[in-house]
Amino acid sequence: MQIRPKQRQTRHTQGAVPVGSGRMPVERHGGKRHFARHYLEMVVAMVVGMLVLGAVTRGVLALAGTELSASRHPELASLEMAFDMSVGMAFWMRRRGHGWASTLEMCGAMFAPALALFPLLWLDVVGADSMIALEHLVMLPLMFFVMLRRRGEYGC
Repeated sequence: MQIRPKQRQTRHTQGAVPVGSGRMPVERHGGKRHFARHYLEMVVAMVVGMLVLGAVTRGVLALAGTELSASRHPELASLEMAFDMSVGMAFWMRRRGHGWASTLEMCGAMFAPALALFPLLWLDVVGADSMIALEHLVMLPLMFFVMLRRRGEYGC
């Protein structure tokens, strides 16, 4: 019989379940509450990014004598909004210590609805004026599902 030295438990290994043990990790430190708080923080970061970078974009375009209209240029407006939201969210995620893989995955959740809606827009199934609203309607649950994919990282 081999005796193993007792492993020192750190904040990251406490409550860890050995790989292949067949057991689910035990939820620690209010995991669902932390998950929900993190989701809301990311939504706030997205809104801040959208408002701040959107204002900068509109200001620069106004100085150039043009504008980005969602009714005339729905694809560009949708991509610009997804970019602005992604920048705000990526900044917050990196500040909180998330890796690039999960950060880029979450940014992909900002662009995926727009890219999926573009063909519907081109086929006149979706109107230009409803494009951004539909994009948000799909984006928020998609973000939630991306977070569920990495439960351990986001707090569950």
